[in-house]
Amino acid sequence: MILYIAEKPSMARELAAVLGVSAKGNGYIETKGGVVTWLFGHILRQAEPNEYDEKYKRWNVDDLPIIPEKWKMLVSETAVNQFNIVKNLIEKADVIVHAGDPDREGQLLVDEVLDYLNCKKPVKRILLNALDEESIREANDSLKDNNDFLPLKNSALARSRADWIVGMNLSRAYTLAARKAGYEDLILPIGRVKTPTLALVVRREREIANFTPAKYYVIKAKFTKKDAGFFAKWQPNDELKGLDSEGRLIDPQIAKAMAENFAKEPTEGKVASYEKKKKKENPPLPFSLSSLQVMAGKRFGYEPQLVLDTAQKLYEKKLTTYPRSDSEYLPENQFKDAPRILNNLSALNEEFNAWTKNADAKLKSRAWNDKKISAHHAVIPTKVAANPASMTETERNIYSLIARQYIAQFYSEHTFYATKLTITYHGEIFTATGNTEIDAGWKALYKAVKKEGDDENAVLPPMKTGDKVTFTDSVTEEKITKPPARFKASTLLAAMKGIHAYVKDESLKKQLKSVYGIGTEATRAGIIDELIKRRFLVEKGKAKELIPSDEANLMIDLMPDDMTYPDKTAVWEEYLGQMANNKGTLKSFLNEQINFIKELIEKSKKVEIKPVGKFPCACGKGSLVRRRGKNGYFWGCSAYPACRITTEDKNGAPDMEKLRGRRTASKSFGVNNTVPDDVMALLNEI
Repeated sequence: MILYIAEKPSMARELAAVLGVSAKGNGYIETKGGVVTWLFGHILRQAEPNEYDEKYKRWNVDDLPIIPEKWKMLVSETAVNQFNIVKNLIEKADVIVHAGDPDREGQLLVDEVLDYLNCKKPVKRILLNALDEESIREANDSLKDNNDFLPLKNSALARSRADWIVGMNLSRAYTLAARKAGYEDLILPIGRVKTPTLALVVRREREIANFTPAKYYVIKAKFTKKDAGFFAKWQPNDELKGLDSEGRLIDPQIAKAMAENFAKEPTEGKVASYEKKKKKENPPLPFSLSSLQVMAGKRFGYEPQLVLDTAQKLYEKKLTTYPRSDSEYLPENQFKDAPRILNNLSALNEEFNAWTKNADAKLKSRAWNDKKISAHHAVIPTKVAANPASMTETERNIYSLIARQYIAQFYSEHTFYATKLTITYHGEIFTATGNTEIDAGWKALYKAVKKEGDDENAVLPPMKTGDKVTFTDSVTEEKITKPPARFKASTLLAAMKGIHAYVKDESLKKQLKSVYGIGTEATRAGIIDELIKRRFLVEKGKAKELIPSDEANLMIDLMPDDMTYPDKTAVWEEYLGQMANNKGTLKSFLNEQINFIKELIEKSKKVEIKPVGKFPCACGKGSLVRRRGKNGYFWGCSAYPACRITTEDKNGAPDMEKLRGRRTASKSFGVNNTVPDDVMALLNEI
């Protein structure tokens, strides 16, 4: 018997339909090509610390780090029935076909079930990048050996275990550090990717808070050449008085004096340099999930999770290919499908009809590159014709973005003349740039919007070095420096993907530029969503700008730079990528994680936090917190065991008079504060 194990029920149904359904059972489908069953994503979960040892139920910094000698997987409580069905079917199977999603997580979640059951039977791999009938048949006709994907599984396993090690240990270490200062109900959910992502928003908010707007002045001179006018921007000399550290002119009197000087005779200037180059711009590559999320955020204001959910629905409707892809390239064998897909897209509406008519299905863009493809490829339309009337507005918008980006692959390059001009006038330098379009090419599909600060010269008159030009006028513009923009969900996701721009170590920027950021295509939106749901980030206003909460600021201030800056996480992501390509080992990666968290646990013990709470303790390191003992309520210092001060409860508050009396007596007799045995036992539970 051939047994197909799909990642989820919807995928199993599509696969079974193509194989030819003959009967339906409980948790599986019989087909002419074999039996199809399914998982519900990860139906196994990693054990919690207390499931390794009961003592870990109580959070104690002395127990850290918690490192499993042998990693335990447990069947999720909600998936016991389906797990047993899959288990029984595996026992009966002769050959198993792994039908998880074509990415790291998809590889792991089926493999971990096979490993858990110690399956030794032959396993094949089917890569379902699309769920239409033709794509499924093609994939089923070219099954791979599942052993070929062992590096992909190990990469996902390394990520999963590293996240457990970092999260379980550092969340406890730094939560306990915060509780010593009186943050009683606070739990800090520290994560390998989550924490540096949160830190991006915290640091951005602090930049904005510390930003002081400043005025500066820009002078643009108008010159003419054979009655053709154009503007050139004055470039202040570095030695000129009145410039700030960025080289901007901030003195209005000097700006006024310079403008008056430019208006004086003689009005003749000279072209110091004139450069005109023909340039070509390739079509944008098809979308990965991240680039789709960023574009949808800019175009429609959609949040990343909504884009992922919508792309998943389009995939399940067989209209687009697998959405959780980090690739922007396409396999060369799919180039033959272009005429059919373009024909389908022509029926969407009049605009798409016009675009596809001008597309050349024989034109092959740089997107078609087998060397850039691993388990999955860019998100594109399938060969199934879409009916816009059957889609929601969000689905139509996302599908249209995907479809337009695909059509662009069959347009010529955008070609234009790029002109750079330097003029000397009154001993000063003026510069101008301008573009002259030769062929719109793929840009005909995209409505260009002029951005603020774009050069005003669409076309510069023909000139050559040494030509004379005439000054006719100048304009002085008063500008104000602006703070950096707050992150929104879509721009934060873009920052996670382009994380090299935010590393602390400048030398890493080049190394990490090729890395696909921190997190994965499938997890980035979920990480941002979790930070919002747990109120570490708050969405503000219609634009839904992200503001960090007080708890977020506390967490980032508590943590050392190694955890809050993305440097290490980005380097680890690079290593995980290498593991997927069979470079590096699971053991070496996890050893590095263990050494890292050991260092941070030691640092957590030395963190100094200003005590909070209504009743600061005399020790200065914590606050008095109400506890329940065998004999009723009492108050003890949150910094226990470093401080063992206790006192009785008096109407819901600490009895400060008795506390003072006890401290006085202790000092008089030269003894330490004593704590009753039952109180000591309770404090040990903190």
